[in-house]
Amino acid sequence: MTTYKEAGVDVEAGEETVDRIRSSVQDTFTPGVLADIGAFGSLFEPDLEGMDAPVLVSSIDGVGTKLKVASRAGRYDTVGQDLVNHCVNDVAACGARPLYFLDYYGVGTLEPDTAEAVVGGFATACDENECALVGGEIAEMPDVYGEGDFDLVGTVVGLVDKGKIVTGEEVGPGDVLLGLPSTGIHTNGYTLARSVLFDAYTVNDCPSELGGRSVGEALLRVHRSYLRPIRSLVESGLAKGLAHITGGGLPNNLGRVVPEGSTAVVDYDAWDRPSIFSLIQELGDVPEADMRQTFNLGVGLVAVVRADDAPDAVGQLKSMGESPIRIGRIEAAAESS
Repeated sequence: MTTYKEAGVDVEAGEETVDRIRSSVQDTFTPGVLADIGAFGSLFEPDLEGMDAPVLVSSIDGVGTKLKVASRAGRYDTVGQDLVNHCVNDVAACGARPLYFLDYYGVGTLEPDTAEAVVGGFATACDENECALVGGEIAEMPDVYGEGDFDLVGTVVGLVDKGKIVTGEEVGPGDVLLGLPSTGIHTNGYTLARSVLFDAYTVNDCPSELGGRSVGEALLRVHRSYLRPIRSLVESGLAKGLAHITGGGLPNNLGRVVPEGSTAVVDYDAWDRPSIFSLIQELGDVPEADMRQTFNLGVGLVAVVRADDAPDAVGQLKSMGESPIRIGRIEAAAESS
């Protein structure tokens, strides 16, 4: 006779995990949440007061191979925050405020301590973004995930009034690019970063270039949320376009909010790159073009504003404790011959 546990799935560990995370998840519930943990579906009643034409905005994403760094470092309390903030930034860049978040946590062998840290990260970021953690799936599949491996996927649903959706359609020549600093690599480019850094260092090594941080600490810095500055720019009508700088770097992500006939011109000398990027480039002899197409290089969000509005936008952001940088402009695209 073979039991489910002997086959590789520990139901009791799953029940223990749910018991451990219950209170932290419930602490994220906002007034719209109508169902507790354990229901077959998550129920949410949005507040539509003051909205003429409410539109739902959704985003789904993962953390990528940053999970490999978390496993190597034995630290799991940051990657959940990364996932929530990444998804929240995506819907916020469309002008939406997040309503609720759902996660998928797939693992080879379920360890309640690890699961509690991961889900605790979800709860921390949901609370900071005023976004309810309404549901999730913990799947123990030893035949799919190897020993110590796991995967995270998250979905966020937000709400925006149709007339306030930020599309970038009105972006045009003369507009200014204002960048907000990243907290490091965020959640993109880790395959390249790991390949370079872990050929030379262990996760606990502290190269002088990192200013006292270990390689693991530098790589696991939390992908920050830009919700507050984004909401400020959207509500004041200053943002013509918003680009969350993820995979593809500044060139590809700015291209998503700049309409045909215009192009974004970035001055890469306008800011000092965080040392982690310089270390990767020098240690791996990585071409500049690859750096720009792979990493955010220290700028995690770009707002496109009218030139005349730039001083107001900068002042508004600084009043919130942000450090905006004028990193470029929009120009007319050169016509092909």
